[in-house]
Amino acid sequence: MSPDPVENKFGVHPDVLRLGLVSFLTDLSSEMIFSVFAIFFTTVAGASAALLGMVEGFADLSASSLDYFAGWMSDRTGKRKAFALAGYGFSTLAKIILLISSSVMGLGVFRVVERLGKSFRGPPRDAWLSAVAGKATRGYAFGVHKALDKAGAVLGPLMAYGLLSWLGEGASTYRTLFRVALVPAVLSVVVLGRVKDQPGVQRRRENMVETWKALSPRFKRYLVAAGIFSLAYFSFGFLLLRAHSVGFAAKDIVLLYALFNVSFVAAAPLMGKLGDKFGRAAMIMLGYLIYLAMCLGFAFAASQRQVVVLFIVYGVFYAIDEAQSKAFIADLESERRASAIGLYNFATGLIYLPASLIAGALWLIHPAGAFLASAGLAFAALAAFVILRPDAG
Repeated sequence: MSPDPVENKFGVHPDVLRLGLVSFLTDLSSEMIFSVFAIFFTTVAGASAALLGMVEGFADLSASSLDYFAGWMSDRTGKRKAFALAGYGFSTLAKIILLISSSVMGLGVFRVVERLGKSFRGPPRDAWLSAVAGKATRGYAFGVHKALDKAGAVLGPLMAYGLLSWLGEGASTYRTLFRVALVPAVLSVVVLGRVKDQPGVQRRRENMVETWKALSPRFKRYLVAAGIFSLAYFSFGFLLLRAHSVGFAAKDIVLLYALFNVSFVAAAPLMGKLGDKFGRAAMIMLGYLIYLAMCLGFAFAASQRQVVVLFIVYGVFYAIDEAQSKAFIADLESERRASAIGLYNFATGLIYLPASLIAGALWLIHPAGAFLASAGLAFAALAAFVILRPDAG
């Protein structure tokens, strides 16, 4: 049988590109909304900054709250597409709230419910992705998927900026933006519905505790190192504050965010190729080292040029962390991939909240202290990874 021309051209299974298109359309929709949500929530809806913070905190929590449950259910039933479709569909339906309500309550419900959809779809989709990506090219496949995903985060804010520039910043413009953003969200569900499922092996007799016990010791050792590293992983907002402290204006900070996303998109496939060649464990350790160096750079940065370089470096790190960690878990867990990825997302997501609270407290004492503490924790995570060697049998 002749080889698939799409696979020959791009070096990945066609379904990797299809799932990447689904993620691109979803991220395009979400980032159009999220790029203006804080302003709409506080200026149009009239909510306070404190309430915005509370809503964002619950949204961050909801974004990982269902991961382990969704992954376990996907492995238990062997279904990937059904759960991924439910998650994407849930997020799409949540966006309809924006078309029928501009109240503070309605907007808060939208933000939390939309993130619940993200939490529910992630592990089944990543297990699905690992099933169509062979081990020899799995890192590249995950990198390509994440690059397509993040491309939506580049284009979404630019489309929002274009609409606001063209129509002005009135309440009616925001509602038009929300209607436009719903279109790619609906298209993502349509595209996903046309992708052939890759079901896993059913494990109907396992409860969540039994699944945890059945996960490999190698994965559990990796979870220890990843948990330590998660304590170093503070909110992206602190990087934006640091940029502002060295003289960047608000409009320039938006461009820094775009630069970070472009760096991610460019780096993700390359980092995947390197992972396939040198091993996923080497990439995980490289990611920890890059993050450590970046934190030290932000602690001592004194010029805008240095900050620009650091945002590019952060994009490279994020490309490794987002894609290669999932590829590494897929290598470690061939039978319960959705559960393992879900547990990883759930555990690290829970730790991100206290990590940002600690960083915020340290920031009040001295901004550089927050970055130095994160650098120290990244070093501890690297040491734990080297000692525990989750890549070794």
